[in-house]
Amino acid sequence: MLKVAALPSDSPKRPALHLLKFPTELPGFREMIGEGKVVCVTGASGFIASWLVKLLLQRGYTVHATVRSLDDPKKTQHLLDFDGAKERLSLFEASLLEEGSFDSAVKGCHCVFHTASPIMFPVSGQQAQLLDPAVKGTLNVLKSAAKVPSLKRVVLTSSISAVLYGVKPPEFGAVVDETWFSDPETCEQKELWYPLSKTLAENAAVEFAKNNGLELVVINPGFVIGPILQPTLNITSEGFIRLIETGKEIFPDGIYRLVDVRDVANAHILAFENPQANGRYLLVADIYHSSDIMENINQNYPSLDYSERYKDSKYVGTPPFFVSRTKAESLGVKFTTVEDSIKDTVESLKEKKFLSF
Repeated sequence: MLKVAALPSDSPKRPALHLLKFPTELPGFREMIGEGKVVCVTGASGFIASWLVKLLLQRGYTVHATVRSLDDPKKTQHLLDFDGAKERLSLFEASLLEEGSFDSAVKGCHCVFHTASPIMFPVSGQQAQLLDPAVKGTLNVLKSAAKVPSLKRVVLTSSISAVLYGVKPPEFGAVVDETWFSDPETCEQKELWYPLSKTLAENAAVEFAKNNGLELVVINPGFVIGPILQPTLNITSEGFIRLIETGKEIFPDGIYRLVDVRDVANAHILAFENPQANGRYLLVADIYHSSDIMENINQNYPSLDYSERYKDSKYVGTPPFFVSRTKAESLGVKFTTVEDSIKDTVESLKEKKFLSF
């Protein structure tokens, strides 16, 4: 198998998910380092945010979690089932487009983790569906955060999409790092609406934080995979299923810049806990072609015989560019291997009955 890697730095009812054999705790998270600290997680029912809430509770934090509707058990019940939720989790209803909607949730908090932002493909009305919720929503959260004297830091979930689409694409063999930025005009010209939404939201957040005395740390993950905690499919897991079942690519070149959801959630927490954390952190564990993903699945589930189905799509050659892990590793991020992430993703989707084999 040809695998192309990201560039390392130095060369009362427990959810059924607990029955799976992948780890639900990360090293060091048994220590209750967050005891006595209150944090807010926006968009808490999402893929990344659900893991963030779970790990924060494991770490001893009191968590204020926002959701769009308190009346939707698909958005709330899995959060309420987490260990520690009964004692230290409060749910708040909030709308990204309503200024002041997050005031109650952030009151008394030491940090806000802003993960809420729409992601959808395709887009029919980009302004209303993506751009307004991303940009106005981010500013509304930051405006609420700026009112709280106890609040020390905001950690923003951005994306590798806010990194890769500059005026000129990365040259062959380049190493992309935190100094790379997507260009809004380029994104608009190419109708890259999701990258545009993440780019504009990140830019707006940086400007607001600078002008209002907020500490802002930005997390830019790649294509996020791993076990799901929420009962509904998120967009990346849905794309992963489509790739497995039909071979339909998400990206035209078939190249996936992969990172595990547990590592992304962990990085958010480290970005708050480390006083020296600053700026942006790119999170890409490894770069795989779709044929490598399928070969990995075939090794774990040989009865599927996926190697035959995808033998003609083998990727040969060097990846067009690499993504640096140096700064993320300096923060303390220890990346899960993509092999483990893929296996845990498949097992989770099978357990949730989104995959049946």
